[in-house]
Amino acid sequence: MFEKQYKIIGVSPEVSDAELDAAYAEKKKRLEEDRFLDGEAGNAAAKELTELNTAYTEVKSYRKEHARVDEEGRFNEIDQAIRADDLVKAQEILDSFNDRPAEWHYMQAVVFYKKNWMNESKKQLEIAKEMAPDNEKYKKTYERLTGKMQSEDKKDDSRFTSGSSGGGRFSDRGGYAGGYDESQQMGGDGCLDFCCRMAICNLCLNCMCNCR
Repeated sequence: MFEKQYKIIGVSPEVSDAELDAAYAEKKKRLEEDRFLDGEAGNAAAKELTELNTAYTEVKSYRKEHARVDEEGRFNEIDQAIRADDLVKAQEILDSFNDRPAEWHYMQAVVFYKKNWMNESKKQLEIAKEMAPDNEKYKKTYERLTGKMQSEDKKDDSRFTSGSSGGGRFSDRGGYAGGYDESQQMGGDGCLDFCCRMAICNLCLNCMCNCR
């Protein structure tokens, strides 16, 4: 397909986009110089330049559309892998991308979220939103994620201040998410209460001894 167009540009259909662009730019430069030649040579170069530009536009348009369809297929594969909880396969497909559009960062955010890597997921969503600021899916997903993270932070804070003991764990945000009993810590209020009680007891004993 498009053999004629590739032949006009002077490359084979198997060349990369970079090789295609380079061959087009080189030939275009030469024809733009030749079209100012006198007589038939100039006219022929001008005609060939028009054909070159048309062929290049058609090939680039086809390649872009083909890449979009291929990209959508790969994103569908990633989605299926995530739904099957096969995060290894999903990550392998993501890693195979050369170009990484906004949807790539969104899917990477989903994989990170499934791994419970909230900060990394948030960063990828921020990139997706920056690349496609009008995309409502990215906006709403980001809002839900940040809301969940804020809610988890509040729960963690309540565990610290409630005085509940045991069951602690390290959260994905680098903080300790479990509770602990402050009254059992060295130098805490429990220690202070204990010292006060002991001092009062000693004072009472001294008074009793002196009375005798």
